[in-house]
Amino acid sequence: MTGDVQQIVAHSADAADLHAPVPTLLLELQTLLGSLTATVTAITDRGRRPFRPGPDWPTRLGELAYGVYLLADQTGVEVAQVIASTANNLDAHARQTQAAKETGWPFEAS
Repeated sequence: MTGDVQQIVAHSADAADLHAPVPTLLLELQTLLGSLTATVTAITDRGRRPFRPGPDWPTRLGELAYGVYLLADQTGVEVAQVIASTANNLDAHARQTQAAKETGWPFEAS
């Protein structure tokens, strides 16, 4: 489905003429992330209360994700492929960490 998402984003960006230079897209992503951060800061009273997503959270998070996919499209990155690679690397690292915990630290105390 991820490949489908990238195609959907590319098609809608073409239809809406949303393509922009990479620096502009990065600034837009920074703005969207900053807006999410400000929302969390306000909802949690600067971290003093637990975070509970409000009704607009999915839409705002979706806008941020859309921007990431648009940036990927504009720079020729296949998002599904790099996400899978990242996930595989993290999984391998987690397995190595778990194996180290099971066998102990390589430098056992005497």
